[in-house]
Amino acid sequence: QVQLVESGGGSVEAGGSLKLACTVSGRTGSKYYLGWFRQAPGKEREGVAAIFTDGTADYADSVKGRFTISEDNAKNTVYLQMNSLKPDDTAMYYCATREGYSSARQRAPRINDFDFWGQGTQVTVSS
Repeated sequence: QVQLVESGGGSVEAGGSLKLACTVSGRTGSKYYLGWFRQAPGKEREGVAAIFTDGTADYADSVKGRFTISEDNAKNTVYLQMNSLKPDDTAMYYCATREGYSSARQRAPRINDFDFWGQGTQVTVSS
C-alpha cells in the first residue's frame, strides 16, 4: 500500500517562506511522478506543482516563480519550497503520486493525474 506523509506546514507572515516535505513509502515500481495540491476552505482542490519521471516540472500560474518542487530519490521524499508567500496561499497542502512514466504537460497538475494521496499539512499565511 502506497503511503504519503506530508510535513513542514505552519503559520508565516506574508512574504515569508516555508518548505513542505512528503515522504512516500510502499511503492512497488521504479517509475513514478509526484505532485502537490492545495485546498482552501470552501474551494476545490487545485494543482500547485508536479515533478515527473524525467525530472521536468509543471506549476500552476499562481505559483510560478515563487514555488519550487524537487525530490530526493534516496529519501523517497518530494519537497515544495514556497517563497514570497501570500495570504491567498493559505490552504491545506496535499502531496500525491502515481506510478508510471510521464513528463511535464505544460499545465497545472490535475486531481485525476494521481492515484495516491497524503493526509495534508496546513499552511497559513497572515497579512
